[in-house]
Amino acid sequence: MDGGPNGASVHYRALEALYASAPVNALFESRLEIVDEGHARIRFLVDERFHHAAGAAHGTIYFKMLDDAAFYAANSMVTDRFLLTTAFNLHFTRPIRTGEVIAEGRWISGRRRVFIAESHLVDSDGEEIGRGTGTFMRSHIALSGLAGYRVPE
Repeated sequence: MDGGPNGASVHYRALEALYASAPVNALFESRLEIVDEGHARIRFLVDERFHHAAGAAHGTIYFKMLDDAAFYAANSMVTDRFLLTTAFNLHFTRPIRTGEVIAEGRWISGRRRVFIAESHLVDSDGEEIGRGTGTFMRSHIALSGLAGYRVPE
């Protein structure tokens, strides 16, 4: 990570703004926090809009939040390029119907081109409901060229 604590903090806030600016995130009540280098947290609400026919959250919400948490944990370590998900393995451990869920992502390995990060989902009772591991690689997309990558005023 370049730039020391102040540079890191600016990068983290810009990544949080990038997350908030993505059109897909308008569909979810969610908020990203980059906790530290290699550590991201997303808080989001699950309600009936995300249910499958049997009345629990559809797997798409699990994948989205697990992938995002792992992705941002990895991209917190890269200040120049946007990372891309190249693979993601997901395990469902419990169904969730409604309530706040927290996705925690942590970098595991890689610092040059390929990064590996894991994430897990915890419901409001502190029970794990899912976990995943992703592989992410540097793209040719400069973070500085993305309109959403900015420090909020």
